[in-house]
Amino acid sequence: MKQTEFKRRRKQIMQQIGKGNLGLIASAPHQTRNRDVDYPYRQDSDFYYLTGFNESGALAVFIPGREQGEYILFCREFDQKKALWEGAHSGLEGATAHYGADDSFPIDDLNDILPGMLENKAKVFYPMGRDSDLDHKLLEWINNLRAQSRNYISAPGELVSLEHILHEMRMFKSAAELKLMRHAGQVSARAHMRVMQLCKPGMYEYQIEAEIVHEFMQAGLRAVAYPSIVAAGKNACVLHYVHNNAKLRRGDLLLVDAGAECDHYAADITRTFPISGKFSREQKLLYQLVLDAQLAAIAEIYPGNPWNKAHEASVQVLTQGLVDLGLLMGDVETLIKDEKYKEFYMHRIGHWLGMDVHDVGDYKINEQWRLLEPGMVLTIEPGLYVQPDCETVDPKWRGIGIRIEDDVLVTKQGHEVLTSGVAKTVAEIEALMQAK
Repeated sequence: MKQTEFKRRRKQIMQQIGKGNLGLIASAPHQTRNRDVDYPYRQDSDFYYLTGFNESGALAVFIPGREQGEYILFCREFDQKKALWEGAHSGLEGATAHYGADDSFPIDDLNDILPGMLENKAKVFYPMGRDSDLDHKLLEWINNLRAQSRNYISAPGELVSLEHILHEMRMFKSAAELKLMRHAGQVSARAHMRVMQLCKPGMYEYQIEAEIVHEFMQAGLRAVAYPSIVAAGKNACVLHYVHNNAKLRRGDLLLVDAGAECDHYAADITRTFPISGKFSREQKLLYQLVLDAQLAAIAEIYPGNPWNKAHEASVQVLTQGLVDLGLLMGDVETLIKDEKYKEFYMHRIGHWLGMDVHDVGDYKINEQWRLLEPGMVLTIEPGLYVQPDCETVDPKWRGIGIRIEDDVLVTKQGHEVLTSGVAKTVAEIEALMQAK
């Protein structure tokens, strides 16, 4: 992503912070896996959103109206020995030359420099409670400034959550962000199509996962957006199943929930398909019901419609279908009111999507469901899960878990499905799998 995009975001956040105030946000730390081994580094989404800076040990400071420059980046100085062992890093010169900082200072000098920047500021905007070390330091700096009040130095009198402003910004995707999300969606779609074609009885769930990661990496996307769910048979009834170690059996369904990450932006796709290449009668009936619910929910994605309308549409279709198939008994509206459908459909229709797979943003404003607006991206993922030990239904339905998920952009005209490149109808899936 071009630096002009990050510069635009910083300008927007500065306007929200306002002159006379200060904002700051820290990078994510490295996480130790064991002894001398770290987990692969992934920058904090909020920090990256404003800076594009992908290193640990950094702090971004925003001071609207500062004559010497409004954006200051504290980071590690360039270390030739570290570069030899771990590769290039930006250093102070790189922070200004390549990442748009007006000023850069060594992170080791933070305690000496930042307190001066806090002098006579009214408010500090920062992610409260996220970094205990930063919380402690900030309070210490403020208390030290308060002790200097006789020298006509005032300390900030108010701490404000930066996330409230920042997360509202992140909800609305720019053209540059949507380009990355479309690419992540396209690569993820190819991965799902790949495993549909390669899947066969006798394989293991982890082999399917390996093919998914293969497709991601072949496209240059080395990070998954979240741990892949590859759930065969009754494992699909565990919503966040991640063991991925069972053998694929003929006659079972395989639920695959997997998405790639492209430059910190996530895709999130779920498909469910028959391991043997052909749905049984019961599988087909439940699958078509979930698909009908998803299509009904997607139809509710347009500007001005409340967030919850898509979920309500899915509940209506699924409850009616469960009654028609004999899995539920009674009046549909009464069953919905009493939430009896939750025995089979226990989660909501979806979530915001962006830099985080479960992205930031409020679902309600003043206790009212939020109205959809152009630029928002969300997932639509209804499901049905008939537990293996569910004694209220005929045994022929038991152990079937189905979810269908796509990523949907709210547009001025209605919506765009960003992940439409994956087979989804019964006919499409069976034709693809039988054409191996």
